[in-house]
Amino acid sequence: MPAMPLQFSANLSFLFTELDFPERFGAAARAGFRGVEFHFPYEFDKAVLAEVMLTSGVEVVLFNLPAGNWAAGERGIACLPERKAEFQEGVGRAIEYAEALGCTRLNCLAGIPTASRDTALETLHDNLRFAAALTQRAGIRLLLEPLNTRDNPGFLIATTAQALQVIDAVGSRNLQLQYDIYHAQVMEGDLARTLETHLPRIGHIQIADNPGRHEPGTGEIRFPFLFERLQQLGYAGWIGCEYQPSGESVDSFGWLDTWR
Repeated sequence: MPAMPLQFSANLSFLFTELDFPERFGAAARAGFRGVEFHFPYEFDKAVLAEVMLTSGVEVVLFNLPAGNWAAGERGIACLPERKAEFQEGVGRAIEYAEALGCTRLNCLAGIPTASRDTALETLHDNLRFAAALTQRAGIRLLLEPLNTRDNPGFLIATTAQALQVIDAVGSRNLQLQYDIYHAQVMEGDLARTLETHLPRIGHIQIADNPGRHEPGTGEIRFPFLFERLQQLGYAGWIGCEYQPSGESVDSFGWLDTWR
């Protein structure tokens, strides 16, 4: 039996950025994507985004919980004890947007601690238990993503092992790993073995090459090997194209023709 084609989604926070955000949905559809993802939708009216999504014909597959002041360098608030109330309000807001957009995955970024690591982890565990319970009732899968500490100095959860330890401590069946191949390559490598070992615990995959965080084929990662392995393993989830195109977005999709 031939392998099922992989499903790729366009990350609209990285691709088609020359366009206003609502216009990127249609651009992704015209480029052949059936799914889109992005960092945050919250500055836009959810009804307007829902109409744009329906008109363009793409599926919204993922976005992040509110993560603080991104422009000022914050990378999540889930580990900050002084902002638990803000985090919990943000979970409810994210669910409202997810329901309006038909999105069944929300990603949590732990953040950069303002207290001791032990206190930050305890706060993160409590917040993830809260978020996992609420999202489960809404029929939405919650994800936790490690970020590399080269691009995000001080980030609390930086490796697959750290993320899985947190997921085990939280103890919710509704919490899975978001595995970003770029971040993983920077911090730990061993990509194929990690995918083989932990694929049942991975709820979403994102890609970019290293160095440079550009499209596959511009760096050191053997993406054809990894994609073939994912097909062999029967991965049926989405793979998010979260890369900075080395030129125009539309010129960065040649590598996709073989896989979708």
